[in-house]
Amino acid sequence: MCAMSPTTYIVGAGGQLGTALQARSSTSSAVRALSSADLDITDAASVAAALAGLGSDDVVLNCAAYTNVDAAESDAARAAAVNRDGPENLARATAKARARLIHVSTDYVFAGAAATDDGPRRTAPYEPDEVTGEPETVYGATKLAGERALLAADPRATVVRTAWVYTGGPDSPDFVGTMRRLEAARDTISVVDDQTGSPTYAVDLAVGLWELADPAHRDTATGAVVHATNEGNVTWYEVARGVFEEVGADPARVQPCTTAEFPRPAPRPAYSVLSGASWAAAGLTPLRDWRVALHAAVTAPEPAHG
Repeated sequence: MCAMSPTTYIVGAGGQLGTALQARSSTSSAVRALSSADLDITDAASVAAALAGLGSDDVVLNCAAYTNVDAAESDAARAAAVNRDGPENLARATAKARARLIHVSTDYVFAGAAATDDGPRRTAPYEPDEVTGEPETVYGATKLAGERALLAADPRATVVRTAWVYTGGPDSPDFVGTMRRLEAARDTISVVDDQTGSPTYAVDLAVGLWELADPAHRDTATGAVVHATNEGNVTWYEVARGVFEEVGADPARVQPCTTAEFPRPAPRPAYSVLSGASWAAAGLTPLRDWRVALHAAVTAPEPAHG
């Protein structure tokens, strides 16, 4: 009797990262994409049913999350259910089956000074083993709680923190896609220049996650946290200028402003750059420079519509 081939389950398959994972699959194993319509990660029974066939050679890639940072401030219960309880439910299932779990988290787990705070600003990228402190947002607090609950339930799981993820297509709701639309609609735009991070192209992150999920890396970063972003760090203002340059527009049409000029329900960190040293140390391929990735995102051909 032939052994069943391994399966990689993509949880949160309907989101931007889940979509990129499906498009960039490099595995010879079967891939099962699970969207929120197929699996409610907040419901332990739903998780158990969807992962009923999970085996010890299988991998679960979790990119499901409540990511609306501002909405989470007034929807804390739902954010906690998705970001904390969901990963724990998945971890219980993978621990029981002795399958592998790779969970995507965020730079927002670090307390870091808010962009509107006075005083000295951090300038050194965060390492995975640094004390996170108490995150200033509901989103960050629930994602941190999810990391802890997941690793407690499945001590062999891997947490991959990333930041500022975008797809960048002309219709994408993310920052890069929004800048492309605003360039076509306005003479000038104002973009905050006091928040620094590492823009991460969803396609590049997907490629990195597939490398981590490969059987050759089955014992890589087990029970650990690693950071994966495109190389380099910039402000949102600099990203916007880059977008304008890529579409052939004058970057001088982008004007810098402060976070205080555009208050939001959730405070934004002044500095949330993640160090990629842990990713490289694990023997994984570093993600390329953010500017090279931005060029690839903006010049990527639009997907065909059936």
